[in-house]
Amino acid sequence: MVTVNNTTSSSSNFLLTAFPGMEVAHIWISIPVCCLYTIAFLGNSVILFVIIAEPSLHKPMYCFLSMLSVVDLGLTISTLPTVLGVLWFHSWEISFKACRIQMLFVHGFSLLESSVLAAMAFDRFMAICYPLKYATVLTHRMILVIGLVICLRQVIFLFSMALALKNVSFHGGQELSHPFCYHPDVIKYSYSNPWISSFLGMFLQLYLCGTDLLFILFSYALILRTVLNIVAPKKQQKALSTCVGHLCAVTVFYAPMISLSFTHRLLNSTPKVVCSILANVYLLLPPVLNPVIYSLKTKAIRQAVLRLLQSKGSRGPNVRSLTGG
Repeated sequence: MVTVNNTTSSSSNFLLTAFPGMEVAHIWISIPVCCLYTIAFLGNSVILFVIIAEPSLHKPMYCFLSMLSVVDLGLTISTLPTVLGVLWFHSWEISFKACRIQMLFVHGFSLLESSVLAAMAFDRFMAICYPLKYATVLTHRMILVIGLVICLRQVIFLFSMALALKNVSFHGGQELSHPFCYHPDVIKYSYSNPWISSFLGMFLQLYLCGTDLLFILFSYALILRTVLNIVAPKKQQKALSTCVGHLCAVTVFYAPMISLSFTHRLLNSTPKVVCSILANVYLLLPPVLNPVIYSLKTKAIRQAVLRLLQSKGSRGPNVRSLTGG
């Protein structure tokens, strides 16, 4: 088995790694990794298809959920080529240019997910705190405006990040901690002061994703205050149950992201294998678990998926009878 240490790299490339020190087991590790990617693809595709195909789901909550599924698909696709390249084909090298492009996609989709989760928190806030105004405020036009604001914010971020990385030079042949390019991991190999670049990246992440998280926490503080003022326990439980899926999605996204960011920037002695595991959890766990969470916790999604499966199952015998099979 070829290992990273035996790979010769040119001065204009980085070396990707997947679970450092476990190169011999890469073929076995690739099995659960591929299963997770498959679940992420199928789960988010089914959620997206069901919301588009089912007229009863053309509501604000499910429109935001479809946005989340699109973002999760994009996040999954942005890392898939290099992850499978390392695990299956021992393709360790990646050029500086390709690395910059992948960084833009990875961090871009991460920021998009954070923004969509904040929009979903606003949806829950309006539904629980101002139910009479919900339909008049969150119209299809308002959802479109929110989507455009999220995209505009994303364009500004990507443009700023592209400009910041354009003139950065790196030490070639350096071994990264992940099978994809992640800014805190890559920037420490720049010729310029890596601490300045690293903390600039951390500031942007805290400013953008941090404001989203603060908005989400503030929304839920208001939601909790409203729920506690409801007299009937069953109505309290019903109101809180509509937030469970979103709270799980927020936890699954932000907990690994914060852990990985601080591990890279503040804990330099952390073993690379720990960073690698955290990175894979950060990028794979939300796309895998979000469809599962919303399918289990949202009755309308669950019923729509079951109707879709039943219609596919009943269509098969009818086709066979028409063809005389």
